[in-house]
Formats: sequence, structure tokens, C-alpha cells
Amino acid sequence: MIRIPIAHGEGNYYCDDETLKMLQDQHRIVFTYAGSNPNGSRANIAGIINESGNVLGMMPHPERAADALLGSDDGLRLFQSILTHWRETSHAAYTS
Repeated sequence: MIRIPIAHGEGNYYCDDETLKMLQDQHRIVFTYAGSNPNGSRANIAGIINESGNVLGMMPHPERAADALLGSDDGLRLFQSILTHWRETSHAAYTS
């Protein structure tokens, strides 16, 4: 579990039943709210990725938790993970 602040008033994720099933079947829901759902998003969805897995859309704001001085560095860990994955996959693409 990571803790990332939210900063939205009315926004939430909504989709129809068919889209929700597709997202679930394709494992494209990558973040969900733990505990109470602060905004009523469908299936507690907090973040999804596109079909290629290279674009992430999320409601929480990891940039607001990128340093311990802000109360958490969980957001920094998220960005570091993305960077590490990019480096690993980009390096593999150039050496193949």
C-alpha cells in the first residue's frame, strides 16, 4: 500500500459495465482506493493504464508526496519505479 494525497472535489472515475469488465480482464486497473472511497469512483478505481501500458491516468497526486518534508515519499517511490522500468525496457530495446 502507498499513501498519496488526493486533491479533487467532484472528480471520480466512471465507466459502463462493459468497460469495467474489459479493464478488469486486461488488468488495466493499477491503483484502487484502500478503505473508504473518497470520491465514489467506480470499483474504487484510482488509476488505470492504456492498452499499451505506457500511459497512466490517476486521480491521486504522487507529486504531492515526493519528499518526506511533504509528509510522505510514496509518490517519489512511484516515480522512481516508472523511471527504473523505462530504463530497463529502453535498454533492452537498444540491445536486441
